[in-house]
Amino acid sequence: MKRTAEVVLAIIGAFVYGLFGFFGVMFLILQNNEEFIEQSLQNNPAIEGGQTIDPDLFMQFMGVGGTIIIVGSLICVALGIVAMVLFKGDNKPKPASIILIIVGALTTVITFGGAIFAGIFYVIAGIMGLVRKKKPEAALENY
Repeated sequence: MKRTAEVVLAIIGAFVYGLFGFFGVMFLILQNNEEFIEQSLQNNPAIEGGQTIDPDLFMQFMGVGGTIIIVGSLICVALGIVAMVLFKGDNKPKPASIILIIVGALTTVITFGGAIFAGIFYVIAGIMGLVRKKKPEAALENY
């Protein structure tokens, strides 16, 4: 049985996780841009008149946050590729489906819904992989 739909959904999900990784790289690049940090802190409507945020702490947060996003995205993309390889040729669709469901659900929960768009593609592909069964082959004796 061809698993084209599952593979395509996994590719789309991996692409979206890759976009998250790109945003993580942008965080790391903008971490060292002091003008951007100052402008962001001045234009933030959540900061009341008397409150201040330490720019160094904000820069450190951007660096750590960017690194976490990059590492998480790379792990999700790598596991998606593993699942695609398992789907290829209909070798092991159940383990591939379980991998996709776990990765999609965990990243959605861990990011408090931030990765829901990528996770939903993985979860749908995983459910399709578990639900679809091989068609029984007709025996030659029946003809």
